[in-house]
Amino acid sequence: MSAVIAAPAAAGGAVAVKRGKKQLLVIVAAALALVLVLGGGSVVYLKKRAAHAAAEAGDDGGASAAAADADADTGGHDAHDAMGPPTYLPLDPFVVNLADKETDRYAQVGITLEVDNSVVADQMRGYMPSIRNAILMVITRKTSRDLLDPTGKERLADEIAREAVRPMGIEIAAPEPVTPAPVAMPASGAQMAASGAASQPKKIRARGPATKNPIRHVNFSSFIIQ
Repeated sequence: MSAVIAAPAAAGGAVAVKRGKKQLLVIVAAALALVLVLGGGSVVYLKKRAAHAAAEAGDDGGASAAAADADADTGGHDAHDAMGPPTYLPLDPFVVNLADKETDRYAQVGITLEVDNSVVADQMRGYMPSIRNAILMVITRKTSRDLLDPTGKERLADEIAREAVRPMGIEIAAPEPVTPAPVAMPASGAQMAASGAASQPKKIRARGPATKNPIRHVNFSSFIIQ
């Protein structure tokens, strides 16, 4: 009797074990599927994030390249210096005899040059003896009347700016004087014909680009004439 009764109990245990294994397999399969789904989503998210970062890096690179091109177009140093204070090169005072013939007159002139940048200032310091000589020659050609006139001081500043860079091998062309047009006078037919032939347009030789002067301004710190 006991053997007959124990048989059904063993069968029920086997069924329970099989069901437990199936449930475990289902849970494991569901967990694996969830891991795969999460992993795939993470990969897609990371790829999108990497692509976005690369796009931003490309935009920054383009902006940097554009900024570099702008610096190249504006000369780099000149653009930076234009944003900062000017570069000044003070010179020792000049005491020279003037070109007055009636009496002995002399001038004491203090000059400070405003130049493009500190590199130009350092270069000019290396040529300073020749630069001072050139400036002295300009001032000694002037009379007291020339220098007492404000317009004469402006002309002196222009000449100093041109002559001070000549020892450095920089040639600055002087401005051409403006001559007034001749007044038209009544003339006979023959004279009108001759003047018409003479007034034919002449060929003007084209000039090349003007040389840039590294001296921006000539500032007078003192100006005494005695």
